[in-house]
Amino acid sequence: MFYDAVANDHGLRHNPIKALIGPRPIGWITALSAKGELNLSPYSFFNMVGENPTIVAFSSTGYKDAVAFVDETKEFVCNLVTWDLREHMNLTAAPLPRGESEVAHAGLTTIPSRFVKPPRVAEAPAALECRLLQTIRLETVEGAAMDQYLVLGQVMGIFIDDRFVSDGMVDTAAMRPIMRGGYHDYFVATPETKFSMTRPTKA
Repeated sequence: MFYDAVANDHGLRHNPIKALIGPRPIGWITALSAKGELNLSPYSFFNMVGENPTIVAFSSTGYKDAVAFVDETKEFVCNLVTWDLREHMNLTAAPLPRGESEVAHAGLTTIPSRFVKPPRVAEAPAALECRLLQTIRLETVEGAAMDQYLVLGQVMGIFIDDRFVSDGMVDTAAMRPIMRGGYHDYFVATPETKFSMTRPTKA
């Protein structure tokens, strides 16, 4: 099949693009408002986009609390979502009234960060403490403003649970991180599905 992505005339029951660009890592974002309100929400439009210094990005459809809070205080934390935390993560996606705690709703706890004010999720095996670089409201090729916001942050500090560091390397598969697929689907990385390849040194 082939379809016009602008017209979105794929003719399927659901838009297939999220199933094609996946599985996607999940940025589980903690952010504080200027008043000290805490927000925790998952974003599957998330990834590392630069290194040395490390830059991460997440994108929100709609100017939601996470984006608003990050804009107010210029800091956020990306917490790693794992298989054991899948149900907790899903609960934090609920459309709660502003001011109602997603952390409490999901039965989670927080722990203070080292370099930024938003706390990290205590149950998460890894977390990236970030300071805001830029929030960009995206535009179409015609220059029309979209209700889509790209948040770029520089990673200032990184927490890793010591249980998942072995021989000087992080054992990602042992953490069993989950990723978002299309529709209601997710994927999980495991030691059984991991494989390794060495990049060629010459053609």
